[in-house]
Amino acid sequence: MMIVLTTLIFAAIGLFLGGGGIWLIVLGGSWFYLIAGVAFLATAFFIFMRNPLAYWVYGATILVTLAWALLEVGFDWWQLGARGGLVVLLGLWMFLPWVRRPILRDDYGFPKERSAARAGAWPLAGAVALSIIVAAVSLFSDPHAIRGELPGVRNAEASVTERIPADEWHAYGRTEKGQRYSPLDQITPENVGALELAWQIQTGDMKGPNDVVETTYENTPLMVGDTLYVCTPHSWAMAFDAKTGEQKWKFDPQVPVDGNRQHQTCRGVTYYADPDIAEGERCKTRVYLPTSDARLIALNAEDGTVCEDFADNGTLHLETNMPYKTQGYYYSTSAPLAIAGKIIVGGAVNDNYSTQSPSGVIRAYDIDTGELVWNFDTGNPEQTEPIGPDETYTKNSPNSWTVMSGDSDLGLVYVPFGNRVPDQIGLNRSPSEEKYSSSVTALDVETGEPAWVFQGVHHDLWDMDAPAQPPLLDLTIDGESVPALVMPTKQGEVFVLNRETGEPILPVTEVAAPQEGGLEGENLSPTQPVSALSFNPPKLTGKDMWGASLLDQLACRIKLKQYNYEGRYTPPSTNGTIVYPGNFGTLNWGSVAVDPERQVMFAMPVYMAYTSTLVPKTEPGAPTHGINSNNGAPYAVSFSTLLGPLGVPCQAPPWGYVAGADLTTGEIVWKHKNGTIQDMNPLGLKIKMGVPGIGGPIITKGGVAFLGAAMDNYLRGYDLTTGEQLWEARLPAGGQATPMTYETSDGTQYVLIVAGGHGSVGTETGDYILAYKLPDG
Repeated sequence: MMIVLTTLIFAAIGLFLGGGGIWLIVLGGSWFYLIAGVAFLATAFFIFMRNPLAYWVYGATILVTLAWALLEVGFDWWQLGARGGLVVLLGLWMFLPWVRRPILRDDYGFPKERSAARAGAWPLAGAVALSIIVAAVSLFSDPHAIRGELPGVRNAEASVTERIPADEWHAYGRTEKGQRYSPLDQITPENVGALELAWQIQTGDMKGPNDVVETTYENTPLMVGDTLYVCTPHSWAMAFDAKTGEQKWKFDPQVPVDGNRQHQTCRGVTYYADPDIAEGERCKTRVYLPTSDARLIALNAEDGTVCEDFADNGTLHLETNMPYKTQGYYYSTSAPLAIAGKIIVGGAVNDNYSTQSPSGVIRAYDIDTGELVWNFDTGNPEQTEPIGPDETYTKNSPNSWTVMSGDSDLGLVYVPFGNRVPDQIGLNRSPSEEKYSSSVTALDVETGEPAWVFQGVHHDLWDMDAPAQPPLLDLTIDGESVPALVMPTKQGEVFVLNRETGEPILPVTEVAAPQEGGLEGENLSPTQPVSALSFNPPKLTGKDMWGASLLDQLACRIKLKQYNYEGRYTPPSTNGTIVYPGNFGTLNWGSVAVDPERQVMFAMPVYMAYTSTLVPKTEPGAPTHGINSNNGAPYAVSFSTLLGPLGVPCQAPPWGYVAGADLTTGEIVWKHKNGTIQDMNPLGLKIKMGVPGIGGPIITKGGVAFLGAAMDNYLRGYDLTTGEQLWEARLPAGGQATPMTYETSDGTQYVLIVAGGHGSVGTETGDYILAYKLPDG
């Protein structure tokens, strides 16, 4: 019976590999799978015939597979496992007594006399043993790592000129410059391993049964004068004691549940101290709360009550002057920027819902009164003076849903823009929308007029928004101090620009982009910009395909060949296009952290391939069930991660890293896989594969960087110099937020993170805020 079962197993695998191998050859892929299929079928035949040649043939099959795998991927354990794991396991199966005895011995239990029988199972045993040795060696090899050390301090005075106290955190990225850098140095690589939980609280704001999928905790709290200011997914504003976590106040704006929203989140509030109001007077210090139903509310920072003298009894209604006011299509997910007596607001627009979407206009309001000072609409960039009450902004124009940066000395605001909806169809974009799409644009803080624009993607058809707040710092280049802006992008480029002029500091070159396979009439850009500092991965090939076994690895190779794919920027198509890096982003809203003294950067590059398929609609306005409908457009669009038949990514790990780069040269000095699959497998196995994540890092002067973000529930501390992980703390929920750090009046430095999970990536939900400190004494 076992001989028949074993025969059927080998024959079925042989037929799958042989048939799939022929298909792959027709598509222009590897011949190996056809050869392997024939070898499996031959092994099945000899097993069925109880012929000892089965061990010779299968031993040779294992050796050929091992040689092929090593030629393709070297000593990459996870890649070798996909190619050889099943093959070697079946070799071990053939050593089971009830399989081995009928083949190697006669009916009386004596060895068969033929030469093959006399050799017994040794050919197969040797091949299996060699494979196990290679697997063991590869376990201690990391072919993806870059090892090095970042330079030390090169501008010791860089943080001295900051306007906020060193022990506080006043804005989303700590200051208007968005560096995510703290001058605190109590925690160092030598003592970070001793960090312990100081306090933990729960906000009470949990995902409800009727909330949208992407209900997420992405907040980075602020800390001013021993008070923490927090916002939650449902736009609650809360204040806590920074030493104890005790709640001081809570404001609930009563945001209604709305299934039209794509995102239910709040990344941050904005803090402002009014210099024209006397100390102790009400609303001297304020917290500005953006809500997911398109309001901006001014709150008294002392008690959380509304400051009625701002706008309409304390509330700005951001749907004002919008061309379409469909509920849930426009809202604010990120903290506005307070600068030069103004509060500057962007907004999120639902992607791929409709061609009748609100404008992406950027608006500056008087921070005291809420009066509109200027507006910059990429669809009408010449009209920066406030438009009239009966006028509307341009529909569908590129928006800025993430956080802006500002330079008060230069009088400039730096706005990261997305592209016009629909993201994947660019047939009707105006010249001005094309100019500002997927760019960072510098606006004059007094007038809103553009000073310069730098575009990260030309004619963006891949949802490669400029997704992150661009950090600002001064770099020493050829002995001169240069005002710099660091522009992280979803596609993996990190553009380092002169923030005064927009000119590249690190070289930017234009490279040829794919031109075939897109929609007829699509004005594809012949080139795309590439920075000297780039996390752009190599083009995917067959050897990059992965799976749980050789079988689904073959299926993934076939899938790769079936989609349109000529590398990054292959245009979307009705056939289906692979988008790699995907629009989840190599870098996303978590941005990067920069050290202004060392002039280096800490980043979390992520690599996941996606597919994008344009779906023709019989009627332009007809909704399409189950995919992004693009109402009003001739095509809907379907997205998915590039997965194999078992739901395992087709693209081989690692999928997530931490990396350190020198901003003066563009060199990526170190790069290490980051995160485990502990919370991604039912057994909770803590295996470090390098997993995706979303969130951001911070850097401290003490030489430690902190990052949550990964798809396992941990907050981690890293040596900034080498990237070595030094500490981790298990979180009660997903930590898809950017941490922060502060020091209280008793001289204690804390590291804090919000842990509530992320709906889109499926991490554990919660409502936690956790603070860590070194042990007392």
